[in-house]
Amino acid sequence: MDLATLKQLKPSEFEEAADGYRATSDMASAAKDHLDNVVAAGMRKSLKGQALEAALGELKNLSADFHYAQIECGLVSTALNGFAHDIDAARKKLLSALDDAQAQKLTVNADGSVTYPDGPAKDGSESPAKGGTVSGATDPAVQGIARQSAHFDPNPHHAEALDIADRITAALKEATEADDKWAPKIRALKADDDLTVSNQDLKDAQSDMAGVRDAAKNYLDSMAAPPHDGSPQQNADWWKGLTPEEREAYLSLHPDVVGRLDGLPSETRDEANRIVLDEKQAEYQLRIDSMPKPPVNEWTWISAGGWASKVHTDEWMEWDKKYGDEYRHLQSSLKGMNAIRTRFDQTGEGGLPEAYLLAFSPEGHGRAVVATGNPDTAQNQAVYVPGTTSNLGKIGGDIDRMTELWRQTQQATPNASVSTITWLGYDAPQDIVKDSPFEHYAYDGAPAYRQFMDGLDVSHSGAGEPHRTAIGHSYGTTLIGAAAQTGHLNADDVIFAGSPGVKVGSAEEMDVPKGHVWNEEADGDPVPDIGRWGHGGSQWKLGGGTFIIPSDDIFGAHQMNTDAEGSGASATTGAEGHSQYWNKGSTALKNQALVVVGEYGDVTAPQ
Repeated sequence: MDLATLKQLKPSEFEEAADGYRATSDMASAAKDHLDNVVAAGMRKSLKGQALEAALGELKNLSADFHYAQIECGLVSTALNGFAHDIDAARKKLLSALDDAQAQKLTVNADGSVTYPDGPAKDGSESPAKGGTVSGATDPAVQGIARQSAHFDPNPHHAEALDIADRITAALKEATEADDKWAPKIRALKADDDLTVSNQDLKDAQSDMAGVRDAAKNYLDSMAAPPHDGSPQQNADWWKGLTPEEREAYLSLHPDVVGRLDGLPSETRDEANRIVLDEKQAEYQLRIDSMPKPPVNEWTWISAGGWASKVHTDEWMEWDKKYGDEYRHLQSSLKGMNAIRTRFDQTGEGGLPEAYLLAFSPEGHGRAVVATGNPDTAQNQAVYVPGTTSNLGKIGGDIDRMTELWRQTQQATPNASVSTITWLGYDAPQDIVKDSPFEHYAYDGAPAYRQFMDGLDVSHSGAGEPHRTAIGHSYGTTLIGAAAQTGHLNADDVIFAGSPGVKVGSAEEMDVPKGHVWNEEADGDPVPDIGRWGHGGSQWKLGGGTFIIPSDDIFGAHQMNTDAEGSGASATTGAEGHSQYWNKGSTALKNQALVVVGEYGDVTAPQ
């Protein structure tokens, strides 16, 4: 970049263009939300049939277009602001050098060289020290030679001019590098000429994000960074302290960071995590599509000792060795992502409120936190922790449980302000025999659960303090117990279902008001009995070797009925075994809903 161009360049014009793209991104986001949460939701309330499904399909495609526009326009806005930041820094250095040249009566030429006048005569000479013209350099070796020459020149203006010339050259080089860096990044931010958002489009958007993020390092470094291991309040304070442009930069370039910060508004986290979901789902789908599929002939029979045995074929074993682990991870993760999208698509069905994706990562066994209803405005919040074998691939069932609980709260108290949250924010034991006996899964996950609960307080914007219920199933109850044992749980009520033990010996140790610990044990649920007989490390042991679990009277929890009750149209069904506590219309679900909305007097106890 030459001197005249940089001097006349106006970074503010690029910032104004960035504002325009940011406004477009915001409009696209608002249009997407309106389609998903108003138009489509309204149609689901009143229409049925094939026509509805066809219309919803078209709306879904249009919503995807708006979301893609939101992502790309956000990146363009951030890229333009990043370029303006870098070019403005170079321009300020140039203008500073030009101002100093004018003050020292030096002439700056069009090519960036500097002409200096004659200097005073020295050492009795009648002739003045001759003036001249110097060019700047950025190479240290070249600079050293030039400075040595200026040092021996009797004309003091030589050294002054050389300093100015070096500063001008450095500013022009910095501007050229910024232009060379940003030009290809910004040119790459363009979409196909169709209205279909493909997996490849979203993969390209992910690549665009990485490219802009790399180029914007200096721009991001100029902002306040998110707190390292910050509390929810520190996270919220950081976010509030950013300008709209800086928030756009972090949402565009680090949605994974913004999406996992407890204490930030739920709408902000949802926006960030949906970007991650879109791009990861596209990436995973493209990856699995490019892999060799498992052989159709997976099994064969062999004769061993006169008995026929079913074994994997050699062909399948070879495939499994090369691709099996990755294929299963991709397949399981995609199943979970589709389940989350299914919940998005249910908004409006039977009055179901919109969903909020408050955390998401497909790494490892996966993480996902999904809320039915906005917890920031809800007066009643329920945070459910699933148990053993929980992972992203199975998140659909856990989301369904909280969907049914939300619906039941509306039966218990019509129009109650409720948000029910599925919290898969920890590595759950994946094997009942090999993993679930160990307590470290609970203690490792407890801090994150407490942090999330604290974050709900910080981000809450409704009137008054929300009523918060911690709900655990199976090993999830153990995590909640560990969270209460090792810190502040920040809950008003606790509900255990099918608990093997919770690390404490009484309800009074659960860090909630006295009388606000509730427990359910369904007929035929083997897990509480396993806890009673001392399986693993999740129970609290009384002297003499007796294990205490929440289902025992000595623990002190309110035991809630799980059996069928009533008759006729209002009758409820019972829960049996370990997995029916959230069955639609069950007594177990009804009692949980009553606790969540604070209608304690209507909770029924076992006969």
